[in-house]
Amino acid sequence: MEFEPIILDSAHRHGVTDAAMLHALRFPVRHFVQDDSMTMFIGPDETGALVGVGVVEWHGVTAIAHAMRPARSKYLR
Repeated sequence: MEFEPIILDSAHRHGVTDAAMLHALRFPVRHFVQDDSMTMFIGPDETGALVGVGVVEWHGVTAIAHAMRPARSKYLR
């Protein structure tokens, strides 16, 4: 069985679908560990557009707390 993180409500703020978030996490091209304990994964959605997905440890489980399409330019350099 494949691991699935939980998706927090905050991850939907920018309109990225659950499927797009999970696809980007399955096929990351880069990742960045931030100072706020969030790791940003940059990966394609189902159409190939790059999505930024922020993952945190939340109450002992892995959770997606942020998602944005397109990924911010600072992560695409």
